[in-house]
Amino acid sequence: MEEVYRVNEEDDEEYDQFITTDTGEKRKVLKKLIGDLERKQNPISTGSGAGMPILVQRTIAWQIILKDCIGRGRFGEVYMGEWRAEKVAVKIFLSRDEPSWQRETDIYKHNMLRHSNLLRWIGSDTKDAGSSTQLWLVTEYLPNGSLYDFLEQNKITLEMNIQFMRSIAHGLAYLHSELPGVNNQCHKPGIAHRDIKSRNILIKNDWTCCIADLGMAIRYGNGLIDIPQQDRGGTVRYLAPEFLANNYIRDSFTSYLQMDVYAFSLIMWEACRRTEIKTSNIFALPYEIPYQEYVPREPLLEHMLECVHIQGKRPTIDSSWKNCESLNELVRIMTESWSASPKSRLTALNIRCSLDRICDEQN
Repeated sequence: MEEVYRVNEEDDEEYDQFITTDTGEKRKVLKKLIGDLERKQNPISTGSGAGMPILVQRTIAWQIILKDCIGRGRFGEVYMGEWRAEKVAVKIFLSRDEPSWQRETDIYKHNMLRHSNLLRWIGSDTKDAGSSTQLWLVTEYLPNGSLYDFLEQNKITLEMNIQFMRSIAHGLAYLHSELPGVNNQCHKPGIAHRDIKSRNILIKNDWTCCIADLGMAIRYGNGLIDIPQQDRGGTVRYLAPEFLANNYIRDSFTSYLQMDVYAFSLIMWEACRRTEIKTSNIFALPYEIPYQEYVPREPLLEHMLECVHIQGKRPTIDSSWKNCESLNELVRIMTESWSASPKSRLTALNIRCSLDRICDEQN
């Protein structure tokens, strides 16, 4: 069973303020987000936002030929496969992670997640593997891999940095937003990701990014917050200080949005380290994961609590970044977004608007 809380009116108002830049812009922003919803049609979906027809979803595992294993994680393995002459990615969950598979499947199936900066879901299925049952989640295949892998191997230009971060912000702002439907029924709930990290950001063929892995997501719609019963935090290294200290309101949806923004700020830092602008004497630094200078490679929650919450440490800002106005603006967004005070952080929509402006100035 999942836990569903009715949120009090004060938190409802706080969330309403959190997803908008200010009251005067609310209608304009809502129109943009609804436009996103209407434009980002899934090219092989039913048009309902629910991916493939149910019959196809239930048999898709038998139609796919698995090829190479392209990733492993705590949930299981990811394979590249072939389906109807199209390359697809197949995430095969371990049986112990069935709640995560079911959660991600339900969110994709029922919540209108058609957006170019969210990974495109094709279908989910189960398959008898003899001694166990495999849990399959099938998505589009993106050969460029994760942002983590790309940054580890490559320097990037300022333009690439802005494009990567802007596209993530577009996806996150859309994910966070609750969009109205017919007769006051929720058309798309607000969704907090809860495991934002560079490994869960994939690079598309057009060199924009999309957000993947919704297995820990929380939904909010019509005054209700829907939290998985088997609730656990995201990746320890990216957990916000208030979560590490257990100093947040569990049934406040806004709290989870603020934690997503904190995690996104760490991704911004990862990208800035790998940015090279020779004309401004800014040279790419070796890739590091956030807080690598302070904690072990596989930190415990206690390590992160001491570092991030008690000592208040944050990743080091290189002094050369101030040499470039645009990069300095990214640093401003980043540092405001990892504030120790959740209420002082920018919203995903704030970040989206700021990055849109920076992109326009670059052009």
